[in-house]
Amino acid sequence: MYTMKNIILKDKEIEAMRHIRNFILHSGQMPSVRKLMKALGYRSPRSAMVMLKQLVSKGYLEKKIDGSLRFVKDLPETSTAAQTVNVPLVGCSACGSPILAEQNILGMIPVSVKLAKPPYKYFLLKVKGDSMDKKGINNNDLVLVKQQCTAKTGDIVVALIDGESTIKEFNKSGDVIVLKPYSSNKDNQPIILSKDFQIQGIAITVINNL
Repeated sequence: MYTMKNIILKDKEIEAMRHIRNFILHSGQMPSVRKLMKALGYRSPRSAMVMLKQLVSKGYLEKKIDGSLRFVKDLPETSTAAQTVNVPLVGCSACGSPILAEQNILGMIPVSVKLAKPPYKYFLLKVKGDSMDKKGINNNDLVLVKQQCTAKTGDIVVALIDGESTIKEFNKSGDVIVLKPYSSNKDNQPIILSKDFQIQGIAITVINNL
């Protein structure tokens, strides 16, 4: 049992938090009520819904504008002597909206300040696809990204093109931009651009398939 600022987490709530956190990191989304029900050994969805409401009331989960839930506070056991900063976790597709828009943030994950170095801002991106597997960035990996809107040739960037985020190597020659994949899949081809895209950040490190 944990006590934080007069907020007490029961053993079952701790178990639920661990499952939710792991599910988000593996799948890039909150577990459904039924998945949580099965993971916690409940016999009805109502018990899982009550659990989620309790975690919202205690400040560990938060209800978003669209009614879905977001993971906003981790368990104390994940903290170490090293200082951490909470970094937003987002899915790879931004669906036409800014990548860090409210509806795209899946949760807040503590990351060591040795990786997420202040005063810069960062986000974690859940990778979908194999377009950069030869660079060690694989499907379902997490990439720590430093937020910035500029890049130099050779940087691995997160770019927003036609409403979706993509991870590629940035190359510039005059006014022409080439976003180059490094993939074992020949279907992944370079993207040639002149404008109409936005750099959202630079990849700092990869957290391989947790």
